[in-house]
Amino acid sequence: MTANGYRDYFKVLGVERGADAETIKRSFRKLARQYHPDVNPGNKEAEARFKEISEAYEVLSDPEKRGRYEQFGQYWSQMGGGGGGGGVDVDFGRYGSFDDFINDLLGRFGGASGGGGGGGFPGGFGGGFPGGFGSGFPGGAARSSPVNLDAEATLTLSYGDAFRGCERTLAVNEERVEVRIPAGVKPGSRLRLKGKGNLQPGTGRRGDLYLQIELQAHPIWRLDGDQLRAELPLSLDELALGGEVAVATPDGEATVQVPPGMTLGRSLRLKGKGWPLRNGRGDLLLSPTLKLPETLSERERQLLQELRQARSADPRQGWNAAARL
Repeated sequence: MTANGYRDYFKVLGVERGADAETIKRSFRKLARQYHPDVNPGNKEAEARFKEISEAYEVLSDPEKRGRYEQFGQYWSQMGGGGGGGGVDVDFGRYGSFDDFINDLLGRFGGASGGGGGGGFPGGFGGGFPGGFGSGFPGGAARSSPVNLDAEATLTLSYGDAFRGCERTLAVNEERVEVRIPAGVKPGSRLRLKGKGNLQPGTGRRGDLYLQIELQAHPIWRLDGDQLRAELPLSLDELALGGEVAVATPDGEATVQVPPGMTLGRSLRLKGKGWPLRNGRGDLLLSPTLKLPETLSERERQLLQELRQARSADPRQGWNAAARL
């Protein structure tokens, strides 16, 4: 704070002046958790810091207040009336966990556009603090806008579980929730669990839980839109002569026909053997790669020597001339 009482709310929250609403909310969450009185019992400096960041967020999360603040600086609260500079009074005794407090505060300040994960679930805050919040600040403040009780969390699946579908038992706010994952779910998908989000103390209101799906990396397969892709190792003779090759697929073994003179960069397509879709299956694409043996038998070496002597075409014909600058 300067001598004239002006606070640089952007510095208070540790963000740039052009920071968007999501960046401001993310910084506030981090700082509020760090300086909360239950985390720093008896620490007056932390208490003062907590009130300061709450005041900063109240202003910067409100587009109208932020606009006046950026335009008029220290006189912003006099230009249009109300708000700012007076701190934020909170009755912590009525909250059951840190998540309840954060979601209520974000709702009152107009910043609860997203969910703040549920306790004990990946991607959320965890289970709060033992013994509740106490009464760190005097007074109380009624909510001026509804609290967003929806929560979000990330659920990471293996390729096999996502391909076939599976069931998961999750711990959400000390409750065991059974979730059915449909076959063919893709990374980036959001599954909604109605009525399994955060609980508002005293009212019984509960939001929804949204699960963001991610997939673990697979050593062979990768998902490309609706198609399942992989590299297919082929030997020199298989690339040159072609023929039938047995390959493993998610459904079991299959046979693919490699055309003679198969060039790298092309793909072999198995229609309807790829990722499960609502109306069937996508395609499976195999991109051939040349796999040379680490060691050669004497016979293999002899045959390659004979091939070198018998080769009729120069693989670099035209290339050397074009490569000159």
